[in-house]
Amino acid sequence: MNPQRPRQRLYLVTPQIDDTASFAHELEAALSAGDIAAVLLRLAAADERTLVNRAKAIAAIVQRRDVALLLDGHTEIVGRVGADGAHLSGIEAFAAALALLKPDRIAGAGALRSRHDAMLAAETGADYVMFGEPDATGRQPGHDAIIERVEWWAELFEVPCVGFADSLDQVARLSGAGADFVAVGDLIWNDGKAADKAMRAVAEHLLLEPSPWR
Repeated sequence: MNPQRPRQRLYLVTPQIDDTASFAHELEAALSAGDIAAVLLRLAAADERTLVNRAKAIAAIVQRRDVALLLDGHTEIVGRVGADGAHLSGIEAFAAALALLKPDRIAGAGALRSRHDAMLAAETGADYVMFGEPDATGRQPGHDAIIERVEWWAELFEVPCVGFADSLDQVARLSGAGADFVAVGDLIWNDGKAADKAMRAVAEHLLLEPSPWR
């Protein structure tokens, strides 16, 4: 692993949010329990005004802790809600969104089908690439394939990579493989524990001490 890489922090992925009031308590608890660099906000389908209002409500919780707020897509409202950037799924969506995000906001790239797509995203301005996130059906690549991709990236590239974990063992494996950030989603929200307890369990499986994203 490149010894100059920053220590790992966590990248928190929300469920699809349609009721910010009921989710706010869980989010506050999770943010209080781990060293989280960014929150990726996934918004349930709605009209634009509703999306903006939901995103602003979550931004108020996240950004007062000096945590970056990224929208999952929805680049057209990033500026209106004061988000720090957006995460785009697929190299085509990423390339199309760059002009709306750069140079002032974070542009993250995920759902990258190949090594070539990951390199292309980095070459064209991605602030990070993500490996292992679930697809629209909730299916992830195999754990070994995610680890292999993270190890390859950490060895060769300076652009940070995020590895998506769906278990505590995977958190530890991604940390050891050299992921700059470890993403967790359902592992927090569907764990069966309170969000703060689930987040503490995740944080304990990071192998390296944290340092700031920004």
